[in-house]
Amino acid sequence: MVFDAPRIVVEPPGPRAREIIEKDHQLIMQSFSRWYPLVVEEAEGALVKDVDGNIYIDLNSGLAVVNSGHRNKEVVEAIKKQVDKLIHYSLTDFYYEEAVKGAEKLLSISPVSDGKVFYTNSGAESIEGVLKIARGHFQNRRPYVIAFLGAFHGRTYGAMSLTASKPVQRKGFSPLVPGVIHVPYPYPYRCPFKSETPEECGEAVIGFLEEWIFGKMVDPTEVSLIIAEPIQGEGGYIVPPDNFFPKLRKLADEHGILLASDEVQAGFARTGKWFGIMNWGVEPDLIATAKAIANGLPLGAVIGKREVMDLPRGSHANTFGGNPVALAAMSAVIDFMKKNNIPDRVARLGEEVKKYFNDLASEAELIGDVRGKGFMIGVELVKDKDTKEPAKKELAEILTRSFKRGVLVIAAGLSTIRIAPPLTIEEELLWKALDILGSVIKEVSRES
Repeated sequence: MVFDAPRIVVEPPGPRAREIIEKDHQLIMQSFSRWYPLVVEEAEGALVKDVDGNIYIDLNSGLAVVNSGHRNKEVVEAIKKQVDKLIHYSLTDFYYEEAVKGAEKLLSISPVSDGKVFYTNSGAESIEGVLKIARGHFQNRRPYVIAFLGAFHGRTYGAMSLTASKPVQRKGFSPLVPGVIHVPYPYPYRCPFKSETPEECGEAVIGFLEEWIFGKMVDPTEVSLIIAEPIQGEGGYIVPPDNFFPKLRKLADEHGILLASDEVQAGFARTGKWFGIMNWGVEPDLIATAKAIANGLPLGAVIGKREVMDLPRGSHANTFGGNPVALAAMSAVIDFMKKNNIPDRVARLGEEVKKYFNDLASEAELIGDVRGKGFMIGVELVKDKDTKEPAKKELAEILTRSFKRGVLVIAAGLSTIRIAPPLTIEEELLWKALDILGSVIKEVSRES
């Protein structure tokens, strides 16, 4: 694919794209929404080509999945080699070496000491595994689970019961899995409690858990698990204050509660660390991961402390988890990221990107807050910086105009642009895309 990008040869969606979209609406259940009418034909690195020949710069990585770049050559080669040898033979019924080698590599980058791995097929399935492992570990003596408002953990029943990101994701599906208690997440820009600083916001959430949930609602000895995203993804790329996770770990330890980190979006170097929770030096008991783990192939994993990963034989299994082709891709991803020192690159460039948007905020009245770590950056748009009213219509216009000018970027939360390019994106392409996005933000700001 040419490096001369972005390149728009026909206004999207072009005729071929419109034809496919019409068939899609006829043949596929429309239970999900698309951000704009992009119909992808091929992709490479940080570039995406649609079916009408337009070439875009990708700032969303196929939803934070292709962290190592579209069609990463080393990953593709590993997949091809494995396909010629073994495609499937149900790991939870038999054995193969690829699973063991993959687990060794996965544990080598994990913050969980003395851990074990259980392979899954997706992020939601990893979350289901975490929930089941936590309750099973305590043999159902601790039926309650703490999750956070604004969290997105998936759409299957257990995962959906933990999710509290948008009402539409739960509406009409009750009764959900019982025993889940949601509490506010420390969202410094919109703290649910009165606070002057991010740290006060973090303290307030911990205090709410101790005084109101444990003090008035449920005895902590009946709570098996606290689960949180290290940076909330669908909730708006919300970065908690630095005191939050250390205090949450301490609170969990005081009551013998397991702490799980949902790394489905924040994992695999997305935040400049192998896993997002590592930004705060906290060791969780359980990790759920997926998305970027195999750079586009369906694979997920639960990583947990050895003493916690103790479900009895026959109690948990699947057919496709740990598929050997997906494991070959994961192994190649880890090798590639280690060899090219991807976490450090992402941490450095992420700081430069945040500075770019913070500087842009002086020219663009719509920018209310800039936050993030690595290439997990949120730019929250507001109609008024004093009232912080979300700029939802303006956000939609910015995404659409950027798409038509050759930049693929999506949103999260109330009205937040999420910047999540492939971690391998060439710096020239990164700054080209940001210049286009920045000009669109300024343009819409002037019109608002």
